[in-house]
Amino acid sequence: MSLNEVTITKAIVKEFLKVFIEYSEVDAALVGGGPANLIASTYLARKGVKTALFEKKLSLGGGMWGGGMMFPRIVVQSEACRILDDFGIKYAEYEPGYYVANSIESVGKLISEACDAGVQVFNLMSVEDVMIRDDDAVMGLVINWTPVDMAGLHVDPLSISAKVVIDGTGHDAEVCRVVERKIPEAKFNVKGEKPMWADVGERVLLDTTKEVYPGLIVAGMAANAVAGGHRMGPVFGGMMLSGEKAAQIAFEKLGVG
Repeated sequence: MSLNEVTITKAIVKEFLKVFIEYSEVDAALVGGGPANLIASTYLARKGVKTALFEKKLSLGGGMWGGGMMFPRIVVQSEACRILDDFGIKYAEYEPGYYVANSIESVGKLISEACDAGVQVFNLMSVEDVMIRDDDAVMGLVINWTPVDMAGLHVDPLSISAKVVIDGTGHDAEVCRVVERKIPEAKFNVKGEKPMWADVGERVLLDTTKEVYPGLIVAGMAANAVAGGHRMGPVFGGMMLSGEKAAQIAFEKLGVG
């Protein structure tokens, strides 16, 4: 059978738009495709929560791909090994309490599990604003194509309605920055992360993973950036547990058992 270029084009556009329209209203919208949000979105979707993940770059995985300084290995503490087991990620003990995993395998399996769970991923999309209603709660996202922002074009965005939003955009805490900038009366302040101190940063991460504004949860490095916690580096146990906790908070807000 010969290939028809028009058929190929129609197939891509029609199938994408069908899903995009369906996911213009979701239960949970996650911004940033790093490890914390990949884990959070997987747990949400496994429970039947209608979940969309928006990533501004071409690929998911955040900083995990590069391991430590482009050595493709990550360190995970024993507390998070059960999450590695859940996602089928192999690891080996380095010394008591510390385990090493291949960063490339880790990202690949996190993405695979998210897709298998039913998470709809929209890459190359950036969040430029949030939707707020009279009850002063975040009710959704305002999105645009990342290349539009990169090219400095003035193109009006589109909107996604969501019952809960999780900011997992890493060091930049991009969604929280929008709230800080656009709702000054909320007196919401992003403190910014402190210098690297892996032990302290990891220990506080579960405390900083929380709902920071009605309808808005922070996870991963974004949580420490908002609260003024320390940077951790290529140790990812806290990031994984943060994703799990963010999903639990979302379950409570959505009334999911």
